Amino acid sequence: MTTPIITSPKAGLVDVADARPRFRPWRWVVGVLLALVVVQLAIFFITNPRFEWDVVAEYLFHPSVLLGLMMSLVLTAVGMILGSLLGTALAAGQLSDFAPVRWACIAFVGVFRGVPPLVQLIFWYNLAYVLPKIAVGVPFGPELFAWNTNDVITPLTAAIIGLSLHESAYMAEIIRAGITSVDQGQRDAGKAMGFSPWHTFSRVILPQAMRVIIPPTGSQVIGLLKGTSLVSVIAMGDLLHSVQVIYNRTYEVVPMLIVAVIWYLVVVTLLTLVQRRVESHFSRGLSRDTRTRRTVQRLEVAE
Repeated sequence: MTTPIITSPKAGLVDVADARPRFRPWRWVVGVLLALVVVQLAIFFITNPRFEWDVVAEYLFHPSVLLGLMMSLVLTAVGMILGSLLGTALAAGQLSDFAPVRWACIAFVGVFRGVPPLVQLIFWYNLAYVLPKIAVGVPFGPELFAWNTNDVITPLTAAIIGLSLHESAYMAEIIRAGITSVDQGQRDAGKAMGFSPWHTFSRVILPQAMRVIIPPTGSQVIGLLKGTSLVSVIAMGDLLHSVQVIYNRTYEVVPMLIVAVIWYLVVVTLLTLVQRRVESHFSRGLSRDTRTRRTVQRLEVAE
C-alpha cells in the first residue's frame, strides 16, 4: 500500500486549492428564482386568513396536544427498540447456516414487510374475533394460563405489536445488509489474530457495518414517528388523534392540522440532527480531513 506524500507548496507557487471559484451566472439566476418562490409561499401562508394562525398559537401548546405528542414519541421509542431487537435476531437467523431457522426468518420478514402497517394495526386490534382467548400451556395438552383477548389487546398493546413487528422486518434487512457489506477478509483477519467470534463481530465487523446501518436506521426512526399517526384509526391517543378530537369539537380543521404538522416537523428536524451526528461519529475515519491529518501525523512521526 502506498502512502500519499503531502508537502507544503513551494515559495512563489500558487496552490490550486486556494483558487477563486469560477463565476457561474446560471447559479445566481436559479438562486434568485428559488428566493422568489420562497418569498411568495411565505406571503401566502402568512397573509391567508384561512390558516387562522391565532388558533394555531392557541392550541400549539395545549395540554392534550402535548400529551398526544408524548404518546407518539413513546410509541416511536418502544416500536424502535423492540423492532431493533427482533430485527437483529431475524438478521442473524437469515445469515444462519441452519436452513429451517433461515427459512423461518426469511418468511417472517417477507410477511411483515408485505402487509401494510395500517392493516396490521386493525388486525391486531380485532384479534379477539379469531382468537377469543390467549392461553399458555402444553402443546395439545392442558392450559396453564389463559386470558381474555379483549383484556390483553388494548389500543396501546395493538399499536405496540403492530408497529414493532412491522419495524422488525425492515430492521432485519437493514442489519443484514450492514453485516454482509463487510468484506469476508475482515472476518478471516480476526480469526488469524486469535479473536473469538464475538470479539471479531463486536470489534471488527460491527463498527464497519454501522456505517451502512446508521443512515437507513435514522430514516426508519423518522418513518416510524410519522407512522404512529396510523394508530388514530384504533382510537389511540397519539398526536394526530389529539388534534382530531379538538377539531371534531371546534370544526377548525386546517389550523389544528397545522399544529400537528409543526410538531412533526420539529421532532423530525431534531431526529435528523441526531442522525447526522451519529453518522459523522461512525464515518470519522473515512473523511478526507481525518485521512489527511492521520497521514501528516505519520509523516511527522517518520521524520
